[in-house]
Amino acid sequence: MPSIAIAATGLTPAEEAAFRRKQLSVREREELVKPFLPSEPDSSSENAASKAAARHRRTAQNAKLNKKKKHGYFKSLLFFATYHFIALLFSIFFRFRRAFRLVYTKLISLLRYHHRTPEFIALDVSQLNKLPKHLSVIVELNNDDEQQGNAGLEGLVNDVCEIAAWASSAGITFLSVYERSGVLKNYLPQTHTSIESTLESYFGPTRKPTLSLRAPHLSSYSPPTTPPQTSTNGAHTERQHLTVLLLSEHDGRDTIVDLTRTLAEMAQRGDVRREQINQDLVDAQLSDHVSSEPDLLILFSPTVQLKGYPPWQLRLTEIFHLPDNRGVNYQVFIRALYNYAKVEMRLGR
Repeated sequence: MPSIAIAATGLTPAEEAAFRRKQLSVREREELVKPFLPSEPDSSSENAASKAAARHRRTAQNAKLNKKKKHGYFKSLLFFATYHFIALLFSIFFRFRRAFRLVYTKLISLLRYHHRTPEFIALDVSQLNKLPKHLSVIVELNNDDEQQGNAGLEGLVNDVCEIAAWASSAGITFLSVYERSGVLKNYLPQTHTSIESTLESYFGPTRKPTLSLRAPHLSSYSPPTTPPQTSTNGAHTERQHLTVLLLSEHDGRDTIVDLTRTLAEMAQRGDVRREQINQDLVDAQLSDHVSSEPDLLILFSPTVQLKGYPPWQLRLTEIFHLPDNRGVNYQVFIRALYNYAKVEMRLGR
């Protein structure tokens, strides 16, 4: 048995007994067991292996990142080139379209110029099956002459005078002019004189239409009309009458506020019952205080910008504008009338 124990553990019976009974010190036990332990690993080889593995991982990651960067660079370059190519095509298209429209408008203006003659304007609209009874236009007061022939108030008055002459020559008897600031309301007599002068240059002193100029919340300016003309056979010929209404953005907000206050006070006093305040009553009051709803609204700007136009007047109004057009001109006016003549009002049907 002792020989078997020595062969199994490599210790003598005395050493084994001393080890089990813990008669040896810690140092002696370590020295006794040390021959039977595996050899310690080489730290330098482990460090080299771990460094090699880390380097391999970094190399793989860098390769993957470089591949992504390469693909990302080419993708960004492709997107950049595609975007600028499409932008170039659209720029060429819009510039060509604008140039074509400007040339076309100039050519039509030369071929169909009114020459300040009412008969030519009447001939232009003679083939139309209908004309607006109430025509409205939006004009703008500019401080420079980029969009108007003349800058400032003078250019604005000239535009209003020309539009009034065109409308009267076409047989339209009611014209409303919207200008956001309402500066023309401060010069009713001067504006009336300018429009009359333009009508006289178109129709002549004996055939010019009578004119009344008014604005909401202001007294109508309409000097005494000239007596009816007497023809050679003694019959009286009635002159055409033109009514010009000046509107501004205050006519929308202020009118609503005034109407609301008035209806509230009348309801408190018992002059009107709450059931009577409905849409028909509001429409009637707004029409009395401002005007009726226009049939056609002409914009002389390249985009549709109403600039605070009273909203209740545009429910069934046909709005017309020409892209790339800037400033008041006769071609926009006549094309708006042609477009209105082809419009079919279905009124919800």
